[in-house]
Amino acid sequence: MGNDSGQNEQLSAQEFMALVRFNDDGLVPAIAQQYDTNEVLMMAWMTKETLEETIATKRACYWSRSRQAFWRKGDTSGHSQHIKSIEIDCDGDTILLKIDQVGAACHTGARSCFFTSLKD
Repeated sequence: MGNDSGQNEQLSAQEFMALVRFNDDGLVPAIAQQYDTNEVLMMAWMTKETLEETIATKRACYWSRSRQAFWRKGDTSGHSQHIKSIEIDCDGDTILLKIDQVGAACHTGARSCFFTSLKD
């Protein structure tokens, strides 16, 4: 796997899916990042099916481990994520979704799930 040149490699959906390394539970972590500011908004889990749906619809779809169910971001909250690009890390075990976030990304109503920091 990999590209030693460090240049962006563009693949077909089929080629991309072949690189994804799902864990023993059939999941892969996905980081959602605002495409124009690079703000990291959230991390969620994807299955093969939710990743394929995300690729096909250009809307972020995840797997809820607590509900054991498909979850399209924004279907109930209205806070949707529109895909600008999808990337995979060099090991094939983490997805990066560059998105345009509509509304809050966090279930608490915060823009980002990352609002708690370690005190110096």
